[in-house]
Parts: sequence; structure tokens; C-alpha cells
Amino acid sequence: METKKIAIIGASKGIGMALANILLEEGHHVFATYASTAPSFDHPNLTWAHYNAMAPEALAFPEILDGLVYCPGTISLKPFNRFGPADFQADYQLQVLGAIQVIQSALPSLKKSQLASVVLFSTVAVQQGLPFHSLVSASKGALEGLTRALAAEFAPKIRVNAIAPSLTNTPLAENLLNSDAKKEANAARHPLKRVGEPADIAHMASFLLSDKASWMSGQVIHVDGGISSLRV
Repeated sequence: METKKIAIIGASKGIGMALANILLEEGHHVFATYASTAPSFDHPNLTWAHYNAMAPEALAFPEILDGLVYCPGTISLKPFNRFGPADFQADYQLQVLGAIQVIQSALPSLKKSQLASVVLFSTVAVQQGLPFHSLVSASKGALEGLTRALAAEFAPKIRVNAIAPSLTNTPLAENLLNSDAKKEANAARHPLKRVGEPADIAHMASFLLSDKASWMSGQVIHVDGGISSLRV
């Protein structure tokens, strides 16, 4: 397996951390960022840097970058009339403008790779339509559009794909999974009868970064326990 240099924005917890561990186990070099949570692990092939998408600062990417993953996000579920314009602006800044700024900053390094890959994250709620998901669906819907537009613009040198998970057991979802009753109820909603784990999503991201996915671009891939397409 060819060793790659991959940047993960938001790797100190959740899916980003799971992905970093997978890539390091595969022998890749990982450039990882954290915002507020101090890194809890280290590795000879791992380089940490601080980055806050709400107050972006310059990032010094490796000269050649084979992969870029943007993980920052939020899960804020409330009735639509309880959100104000400022809430939508802040969420868009984190999830969409944050991704745009990082991709633009990394683009010179990505272009020097033989075949680079960018991975973004959406949500099952964009295509399914779920109550109380207006905030996250608005931002993630924009990211799905961005995924397809950049995939077309950057082809054939840089592939761009997105993953659309359902509820996953990460710190972002803590309020939705902080009791056995909530865990059981959310598991029951999924045809596969469990909520996602960070590794479920991270393994798909690892695949999209690899040469095994070299003929895939512009895709939004649902890793969601079957909830978006099955009725059982």
C-alpha cells in the first residue's frame, strides 16, 4: 500500500479521531487539527496543529497532500421558529465556509498529488427530511452541492465525495444518546437496529481516501443503518 499524506480537520474526537487511528494503522502520515479538545494521543506519523473554523487561522499543509477530510459540525435540533438568522449564519460558517476555507488553503498541496481525495460530511436528514433538522439540513445540503460542484471542477486530479451518516455515537450526539432509553429508541428507528459508531463512518472515509475508490467522485454515500432507504 502506498503511503499517503492526509489532513484531518477536527481529529481530536469522534469520527475524526477514529479515522486518524485507522490511517495511522495503515501506515499513512496524518496532519491533524483540534479546536478546543486537547489531543489525547500521539504517534510518530501524526502531526497536530490548532485550528478553529469559527476564527480561521493559516494552516501550513504539507507540500504534497493526498487527502483532506473536514470533520467539524454540529447537531442542534429544535423547532424552526426557535432558530434565528444568526443561528443559521453561525452553522453555515462552521460547516460550509469552514470547509471552503480549508479546501482553498489546501488546494495547492492537493494539486501536487498524483490523485488526491477530499471527503466531506453530510447527514441523512438532507435527503430524508426530518422534523427539527432545519439548521443542520440547510448547511449540510449546501455541502452536498459543494461536493458535486468541486468534484466536477477538480476532475480528474482531485476526487471529492461526501458521507451522509445517520445518528452516530459521538460527542456531538451526546444529548441524543445520554440514557439507555434514548439509545434503545434511536436504535429501533434503524433497520439494522443500532446507532452508528465512529468506526462505521471512519472506515468509509478511509476507503474514499484510498486508491480503491479511484473511480468514485461527486458521490454522497449514505452510511446510515439503512434508515434512508429501507422500511422494515
